[in-house]
Amino acid sequence: MQRTSRRRAYFWLMGTCLVLIVLAWNVVRFWSTTAAVVMSAVAAVIPPVAVIVGNLGALDDHQDDDAG
Repeated sequence: MQRTSRRRAYFWLMGTCLVLIVLAWNVVRFWSTTAAVVMSAVAAVIPPVAVIVGNLGALDDHQDDDAG
């Protein structure tokens, strides 16, 4: 996976996380607190996944930079 695609995926995931939190506690909570809590739980799982996706192959990129 290339650095730009990893970076793009990371920012999409983190953006999704922020949107879920903002929607959950500013909009959805008026209709369903349970749905807002579930959205927050999903949003809590996204940052570790985003870090893993963002770092996939980073060690290989670093080794390529050292070789050349």
